[in-house]
Parts: sequence; C-alpha cells; structure tokens
Amino acid sequence: MAESVYVNFPSQAVPDLEKMSSEYGLKVARAIEQEWFKDTHSNRYRNTQHKFRDLRLYARGEQSVQKYKDELSINGDLSYLNLDWKPVPIIPKFVDIVVNGMSERMFNVKAYSQDQYGVDKRTEYMESMMRDMDTKVYNDQAAKMFSMDLYENSKEELPDTKEELELHMQLNYKQAVEIAEEQAINVLLEGNNYDLVRRRMLYDLTVLGIGCVKTGFNWSEGATVEYVDPANLVYSYTESPYFEDIYYIGEVKTIPINELAREFDDLNEADLKEIHDNSTRRYGVTRKIKESDNNKVQVLYFNYKTYMNDVYKVKETKTGGYKAIEKDDSFNPPEDKQEGYSKLQRVVEVVFEGAIILGTDKLIKWCKCENMMRTKSDFNKVKMNYSLIAPRMYEGRIESLVGRITGFADMIQLTHLKLQQVMSRMVPDGVYLDADGLAEVDLGNGTNYNPQEALNMFFQTGSVIGRSFTADGEQNPGKIPIQQISNGQGAGNKLQALIGNYNYYLQMIRDVTGLNEARDGSMPDPKSLVGVQKLAAANSNVATRHILLGSMFLTAEVAEALSLRISDILEYSPTADAFVQSIGAHNVATLKEMNELYLYDFGIFIELEPDEEEKQLLENNIQTALAQQLIDLDDAIDIREIRNVKLANQLLKIKRKKKQERDQKIQQENAKAQADANAQAQQAIAQAEMQKNQAKAQADTQLEQVKAQSKLTHLQEEVRLKKELMQFEFDLNQSLRNQDRIENRSLEGMKEQGKDKREKMKADTKKFESSGNDILGGGMGLDKFNPQIGN
Repeated sequence: MAESVYVNFPSQAVPDLEKMSSEYGLKVARAIEQEWFKDTHSNRYRNTQHKFRDLRLYARGEQSVQKYKDELSINGDLSYLNLDWKPVPIIPKFVDIVVNGMSERMFNVKAYSQDQYGVDKRTEYMESMMRDMDTKVYNDQAAKMFSMDLYENSKEELPDTKEELELHMQLNYKQAVEIAEEQAINVLLEGNNYDLVRRRMLYDLTVLGIGCVKTGFNWSEGATVEYVDPANLVYSYTESPYFEDIYYIGEVKTIPINELAREFDDLNEADLKEIHDNSTRRYGVTRKIKESDNNKVQVLYFNYKTYMNDVYKVKETKTGGYKAIEKDDSFNPPEDKQEGYSKLQRVVEVVFEGAIILGTDKLIKWCKCENMMRTKSDFNKVKMNYSLIAPRMYEGRIESLVGRITGFADMIQLTHLKLQQVMSRMVPDGVYLDADGLAEVDLGNGTNYNPQEALNMFFQTGSVIGRSFTADGEQNPGKIPIQQISNGQGAGNKLQALIGNYNYYLQMIRDVTGLNEARDGSMPDPKSLVGVQKLAAANSNVATRHILLGSMFLTAEVAEALSLRISDILEYSPTADAFVQSIGAHNVATLKEMNELYLYDFGIFIELEPDEEEKQLLENNIQTALAQQLIDLDDAIDIREIRNVKLANQLLKIKRKKKQERDQKIQQENAKAQADANAQAQQAIAQAEMQKNQAKAQADTQLEQVKAQSKLTHLQEEVRLKKELMQFEFDLNQSLRNQDRIENRSLEGMKEQGKDKREKMKADTKKFESSGNDILGGGMGLDKFNPQIGN
C-alpha cells in the first residue's frame, strides 16, 4: 500500500469566491507538492519515475548492468573478467508480441442516442415494424385484391420473428443523428492521430501497467487528444483501477521559457526572470539524461475537482412572470419575501485548472474550466480532462506485465554472463608426448623417430608407433608415447547445466506472462495437432486480455469526451461551421443533423473487431453450415460482413432457421406438386381408360351396326334371291301349269283312249318345287303365293 502522507488540502466548504481566488489555488498546488514532491526519502514522484524508468529500460533491453557486475565481482574487482555486459534483449520480444498484436486490433465507435427524442424515435420505428409483422397477412391480401400498399416499412426488410426484429434493430437500424455523431468522432480521432496515441498507451499498459490520455478544447484547434506519460502524472490516492474517485490529477511538463511566455501572455519580463532564477529546486524531479538546459522550467499542470453553487435570483415581473438573474452564493434574500424575489440554488461539480512552477510559489494559472464536460443525463456531474486506467492496481500499487518478469530476466542475464565465463576458461584438447617412449622406438630404416615426426604421424593418420619392451627386455612404461588429453569434459557439463538454467528461466517468463510458444510461433511442437496449437494461442491471448480491455476503456473514454466536446464546438465555437463542413465532406446527408447535434445525448460504445482466432471460429461455423446446406452462399456473404462475432453468430442461427423453413416449404410445395401430378396422372389414366372403354363400346356398337347392316344386307340379298327363285319357280310352275293345261286340253280329247294312259302320264309328270327354300328367315312362308289350281 502507498505510504500514508498527511496532506493539508484547503477546505472545500468555503464560499465560491474564495475557491476562485489565487490564494486558494496556491494552497491546492502546495498540497499537491507536499504529497508528491517533498524532500524526503519517500518522494512519491521521484520513486514513481525511477520505477517506471527501470521498467522501460527492461522493456528495451537496456537495463543497468551494475547489479550484474556487483554479483560477479569480488569486492568490486572486475579486472579478471573480460565479458560482454550488454543485456540479453529477452523482455523486448514479449513486449513487442503483446503491443504489436493488440495495436492491429481494429475497432468501431458506436453512438447510441439515449435522449428522450432518440429513444422515442427508435421505439416508434420498432412499433411500426411490429405492426407490419402482425398485419402482414391482411396487407398482402389488400395488395392482391385492391392493389393497395398498407406497409409502413419496406416489406423486403420486414423480420419474421421477434428475435429477427431485435437483431434487425442492432444491425440495420441507425438514426441519421447517430451516423453523424459517429462520423464526427472518427474525424476527430483521425485528425488527432489517435492511432499513434493508442499504440503508446498500449505500450505503457504493457510495460508500466498504467495508461493515460488527455482531451482538451481550444478555440483554434477545437477538440484535442494528447498522450500523457504516466511517469509525469500526479493524482489523489485511489484504489480503483479506473480512477473515477480521484479529485485532483496533473502532469509535470518541462517547457522552455519562451514557450511559457507564449502560453501565459500575462507574464512580464520580471515574472519570467523570477521564474528562471527560483526554479532550481526540483523537489527530486528526475531530469532526463543529458538535459542541462537552464532555460527550461518544470510546470505542474493540474485539475482540481470541487463543487460550487449555482445561485439565481428569481424575481416576479409586473406581468406575473418570473425572471432569473445569476448571483454568487453569498446572495441571501430576505425571509419575508416582501420585495417580490426569491433564491434558487443547486450544487454542481466543477473543475478548476491550475499551473504552478515547481520549486517556486509562482501560481501562473488558476481558473474554472471554460468547457467542462457534462453529460446531459447527469448535468451535476463533471468529467476531468484526464482518463486513466491501471488494470492490475491493488491498494495503490500498480503491477505490469514487465514488472512480473524482471527478476527472471536478471537470472537469464547472469546465466548468459556465466556462459561467457565458462567459455572463456575452456581450452582445446591436447596430447601428452612421452619422450622416453620415443627414444625406445627404432623404425628400422635408419631414420630417427623424433617428437615432431611422431606428432605429424599422429595428427595426419591417427596412428602411433611404440614398444612394449625396452632394449633390455623389460616392460616399457612408455609403450604408448602419445596420448590425447581431453580438457573440455567438465566445461561441457557446465555449459549444458547453464543452458538448461537459461531455458528454465525463459520458460518461467512464459509461464508468468502466459505468452507461450504458440503465441509467437517460436517453437511449435511438430507432434501437436493444429487445434491444440490454436487452443494454446487462444489461452495466451486470454492471459493478456486485460491490457486490451484497458486500451478499449481509454478509447471509450476518449470517444465520450470527444462527443461532449463536439457539443461545445457546435454550440459555442466560432469554427462550428467549418467543423460541420469538414464532417459533411465525408457524408453530405449528415449536415442537417450535425447542426442540431448538441441537442442530443449519446451513449458511446467501442465495438472491437474480431481477431484471427474469432474470425476462424466464425468461418468454421459458416463452412460447416454451407457443407450441410443449412445456409446459402448469399447468407454466408451477409454473415461475413458483420464485424461483431456475437451478432454474426446470431444472424447465422437466424439464417439457418429461415433456410430450414424455406427448405421445408419447398419440400411441402414439392410434395403438393407431386401429389397434384399423381392425381392428374390418375385422372389422365381414368380418362384414358374411359376413353378406351368408350372407344371400345363405340367400336362394338359400330361392329354390331356393321353386323346388323351386314345381316340386313344378307337378308335383303337373301330375300331378293328367294324372290327371284320364287319368281323363277313361279314362272316355271306357271309354265308347267300352262303346259299341263295345254296337255290337259289335248288329253281331254283323248280321254276315251284309256284311263290307264292318263294315270301313267300323270304319275310321270315332275314337280319343280323348292324344298323348304320358299320360307323366309322371319318365318314367313310363300305358300299363300302358290298358284291355285282349279278343279
């Protein structure tokens, strides 16, 4: 916990006029100096600067090597050590991995109109969508029957369910004033090079554990965004990582005298000379290396939050109305109110701006801020110009990622120096030469076997000649005259031990920070699956997520401050028209909304774009849905365009559900079409069968008719033939009868010739009659047509 220091700040329960006096501001400045710059061993500002400077040097791989020299020296003597003392840059690698990885994460500023007008407009639009959803069937019938469009909104964009409506309101609904606000904030961020400021904040959050940014407003530049070095900050004690309960904050700036005179034009030559002569006492403020310019002074700029009373004299006019006149808090109307006026009062927070030359009692600025940031939802509250966050602060102590691993970096550096020591003391392997053993060797060719020839033979061939016995026949102790001496075995074991020690502390850094091999890709395991590697990288990202969230918090604070500053620009600044035109150059449709932007109250949110891991997970879901034909290609394109992974997954679920409903509807339509086709086929078969039967019946009828006609024709022919036959028979019979009559007449004269002759003649006469052929098929005989033979 930070050391408790008794600080005598002036009382805030004093009149407003006293708060606005320079004496009150000087008391505040002295109290801040007492807390941060007192000349004792516990100088809070100096200790903070030393701590942050050491962390930054470690993050750059430029930390002091004196501690390593003290560790390896003997009573401060380094004459026997010839080492490279340059630190091993281990920490910079991990810092760059975190900072560079997070700086690439893009974000979008989202403005949400939360004033009553904006809320009513959003509610009205949502209710109109719900009415269209409820009356969709009737609207379609009206359009079909009467050609009337009763929809209040576009039918193509109309959701089908309440879930789709909620998603539609988040993705597609955007008021023009919200678009104008987002455009204005983006232009201000771009104009102030916020991307560079954000990178420096990320570096501070990683190295120091704290980040700070300042927003301001001036008549020439408008709204500004500035980076603030946390090492130069002073602030009231707090235990909150978000510093929302601090009541003063400031920063120390070293500026030249000429810049001081330009910024504070009310300073005369005598004041500048006094400041230059009396600002040598620095209260322990650490000056930068090689900074010896006496024309620079250190100025403490600070904000002090207090409260003031807004007092108004309310007077009744002759017409019966009331008129409010602003007064100071010392105004007290008479109790009897006989004079027709009363007092109206409210308490609001205010911020005072101050500046003092460190080392002097010269307060060069103390005034109430001209453009204080107040939200329209809570006008009594005020926001200070500085936004801070320290994600891992506890009881005033700030912890950083680099601060966790400096001890392990020191051990790695010591191991590196020990490796140099061992390597410097290592000697190459040699040989032992026994001269007496060489003297006993006789090559037998008259040459001398001297040491040089023996060494040449040994190094070139690896062979050596020796004698087991001496010339006297005794055992020769030097029978191997050349033997190799190994000098590196012990040193090799030391090297292996030191390398293992080095890897151990490197792994400790990975374990403490969570930055594993999968995060930087330095040593991926070839036996690990791809999914395991991705899981390890995702776990590493989770370990440093607090740094990213801290930067997003500061970005949201900056965007909210700029939103409030935009209101000041449009309402008070003489450059409002130029600002509106600069915004409108990007979107002409927002010009009208921009002119009334100060009337609205916005909630500002930061939408972080997904990282590669989140994009890959979403893409896997999309590919799985496409492979199973749960969504169409058009749906996949719409889903990929959404930057918010959560909303993209919700849209994926809705698209999948709608695709299933479409497929089910298509299946039902196909089944109905198939049933209709089957019914039509059955009907066609029945009709064909009926036609077949009809054709058959008609053919049978025609056949019967043909048969009847043929039979009738046959009968007619038969009648004709029979008539001809009968006629012939009749004619023949007639002829016979005539002949018989003739014969009878001739015979009558011969009757007397004898009866026997006539009988015989009569018996021999032939009868030419048809046997059964004189009867028609209908049973009608021709007997009645036979000629009647008279007696």
